[in-house]
Amino acid sequence: MIPLDYLLRFVWEDSPYGDVTSEAIIPKDMEARAIIIAKQDGIIAGVEEAELLFRHFGVNVNVRKRDGERVSKGDVIMELKGNARAILLVERTALNIMGRMSGIATETRKLVEKVRRINPKVRIAGTRKSLLRLIDKKAIFIGGGEMHRFSLSDAILIKDNHLALVPLEEAIRRAKEFSIYKVVEVEVESLEDAIKAAKAGADVIMLDNMEPEEIRRTVEELKRLGLRDRVKIEVSGGITPENIEEYAKLDIDVISLGYLTHSVKNFDVSLEIVK
Repeated sequence: MIPLDYLLRFVWEDSPYGDVTSEAIIPKDMEARAIIIAKQDGIIAGVEEAELLFRHFGVNVNVRKRDGERVSKGDVIMELKGNARAILLVERTALNIMGRMSGIATETRKLVEKVRRINPKVRIAGTRKSLLRLIDKKAIFIGGGEMHRFSLSDAILIKDNHLALVPLEEAIRRAKEFSIYKVVEVEVESLEDAIKAAKAGADVIMLDNMEPEEIRRTVEELKRLGLRDRVKIEVSGGITPENIEEYAKLDIDVISLGYLTHSVKNFDVSLEIVK
């Protein structure tokens, strides 16, 4: 579960000096009932976070649809009952969280299912291209994807800017010496560097911005040299919902997409007061 303190900062940002509209026109002790409904089909997410926020402000919550469930347009996700001002205070924050998380979860599920039909062993992963890390990573997980590195502290990922400063083999050697508990992944853009990385002991090789045919040749050469089984192969860069199937046909392990967090549209959810 995402910590309450993390979620409350969004409420604070939305009402740094209170909700002046509600305070001006809604009686302090007025009670109300409301529902949150889906306005489109998809995978719902962020329910747990919305429930946590509403309950924190004293609102009774009856959850009708749980995180990860498939919903249809018009489905009631949760019922609310409590102080009217409290419901309206949390409304937009809860809907923003649910909308973003459900959008990511829905798109992740679509891509997971599309790829599994072609190659069941390939996993879909997100990236760190997000500032709302806790929310976005959980949404990817709910959608059936892999969260990848959660932060710079989780695993060693040697990227192009690292290699501009330290040679590839030396970088991998230093990384392996640094810790026996951290996975060492290295980003490469050529067949030659992929072979160097595998020979140097990388655990994961990310083939970055390479076309499917170039990836296929790289994997075949790693097999020929007896190196393929030593490493996991991740592909990333330039992969979209339109071309992902071409990558899924390859003998790879992971497809990672920044698209899941930087380009996905919000899922449409709405809160309605029940008169």
